[in-house]
Amino acid sequence: MAEKVNSELISEIKKKMPNESFLYDLADFYRIFGDSTRIKILYALYEGEMCVLDIAKVLHMTQSAISHQLRILKDAKLVKFRRDGKTVYYSLDDDHIVKILELGTQHLEEE
Repeated sequence: MAEKVNSELISEIKKKMPNESFLYDLADFYRIFGDSTRIKILYALYEGEMCVLDIAKVLHMTQSAISHQLRILKDAKLVKFRRDGKTVYYSLDDDHIVKILELGTQHLEEE
């Protein structure tokens, strides 16, 4: 027996579906979370503001590698920075990033 197409549901979903440009931007946003080094940096910054040297020490990586990833995170508006003399301190950009990390963690911890 063939399934019946639910035309009303299809029409309603099509009306609510964001445009292609928005969906592309959303996919690009989530792509940033697809790198474990960037996730480690975000989790380190979840604990508080840090400079590149401190993040590098926590993650056992070079300052250059951390700076490269921070640039990507900054461009994606996931982290922000402030200067104190010659030192630059990084932190999570806002509470949305905290919530994304917390929701991802909760999802993975569910049994």
